[in-house]
Amino acid sequence: MLLLAVCSLAVVSPLLALRWPAALLLRRWRWPLLIWAALAVQVVIIEIPLPHGLAPIVHVATYVIALGFLWMNRHVPGALLVGAGAASNGITIALNSGVLPASRAATAAAGIDPHLAFANTAVVTHPVLPWLGDIFAWPAPLPLANTFSIGDILIVLGVVIATWTGTRRIRTG
Repeated sequence: MLLLAVCSLAVVSPLLALRWPAALLLRRWRWPLLIWAALAVQVVIIEIPLPHGLAPIVHVATYVIALGFLWMNRHVPGALLVGAGAASNGITIALNSGVLPASRAATAAAGIDPHLAFANTAVVTHPVLPWLGDIFAWPAPLPLANTFSIGDILIVLGVVIATWTGTRRIRTG
């Protein structure tokens, strides 16, 4: 939820500077249902228990779908940066049995229960590429306390670039 909230804030941020993110909002996206499907499935696998072993496979598949959407829209400023962040997360998840490895310190700071049935991030005993996992924390008691990764940071930066490229001044008065 933290990543979604920060990306949403990035999309509305030009309005705070009296700018309209016209290029982002008026763009004709290629295959937009891919990204909406990937996001919806991620919510489902986190919120609804699936048969044992299925959630990690579906989780990795959502990244493949999202990367397909980003590749179809690679001409959009920031899309390749979002793709790099998603690829970083997706590859790390695939190499760690379907979860993004998280550091114990980050999960503790965020107040995350490490014994959840399935979470898209978890403390892993011997993680592969641990530096690409959730090594940062937005700590509790802050709203939306959670962990995040370098890939998440790249995704947010890409969304900021996509949002701010082509903004137009909002006419006042």
